Amino acid sequence: MSTTEIRNIELYKNATPLLDTYPDYQTLNLPMWVLENIENARVYGNKKRGVILADGRKYHLDNKLNSMTGRDWTLFINSVFTTHYPTRGKEGYAHEIRKIHPTPKPPQLMRDIIQFFSKEGELIFDYFAGVGGTLLGASLCGRKAAGIELNQSYIEAYHNATKELDLQDFDIVQGDALAILDNDDIMKNLTNGEKISLVLIDPPYSNMMSKEKTGADISVYGNIATPFTSGDTDLGNMSREDFLNTLKRSVDLVWKYIKTEGYIVVFIKDLQPSKKELNLLHAEVIQKLNEIEKLYYKGMKIWADSS
Repeated sequence: MSTTEIRNIELYKNATPLLDTYPDYQTLNLPMWVLENIENARVYGNKKRGVILADGRKYHLDNKLNSMTGRDWTLFINSVFTTHYPTRGKEGYAHEIRKIHPTPKPPQLMRDIIQFFSKEGELIFDYFAGVGGTLLGASLCGRKAAGIELNQSYIEAYHNATKELDLQDFDIVQGDALAILDNDDIMKNLTNGEKISLVLIDPPYSNMMSKEKTGADISVYGNIATPFTSGDTDLGNMSREDFLNTLKRSVDLVWKYIKTEGYIVVFIKDLQPSKKELNLLHAEVIQKLNEIEKLYYKGMKIWADSS
């Protein structure tokens, strides 16, 4: 038995039953994993704000960000995380349907990000929804979600994936993201008037996908371009400067729908260096979005996918 386990056993023994301290515990917005064990949950600390279960899992009642245990929180904040998500079988999460998109994000990955930046039952939003990786991730962890997507084929793939996986099917509106974000009536209907806790987007990275493939990508796509759409409003068909300005404009527009102290998480892939051109796209995006007065950069996390 580890030192931590021994310490948690002693802490639990000396703690007070949660129901004795908080008979009106329904007002505490407790995570489901605590509610399922409410009879044996205990509280500790001078202010009785720490919660501990018999198995050592801990939660703090002042946690306004998420519903995670302290241990899971600590694991997530590592700067780099490496994954190897299968694309076949149950753990592929209908990849055979979603692979019509050039870069479908694993629902498990999106689930883990969503779990850190939101609480159970809150609203997650993706206005570059693609084949719905964010929305599927929300379904996997008890959140609500909605999205916007330019390509109708991707939306249909998402709905087909939810049927295949027997997951909740959320609304995705088809159309140009900026035009929809600028339409209060559509947005209020899409969000049911609820504030967004997390905007989780994987935007087209300028015209990266419109270029012929190089390196390892050739083995996946061949030496051909794989643009998302042929539309002028698609960020994937824009110059670098137009892409950055349009991405900033989209964040400006979605801002008013996000709750106070909500979060925006953006996936960005750097380009290959070219002579003296560094092509650190993530730094360019950070600088551009940091121009928004009320938006504060909190940091980055590197995802290394070995699939």
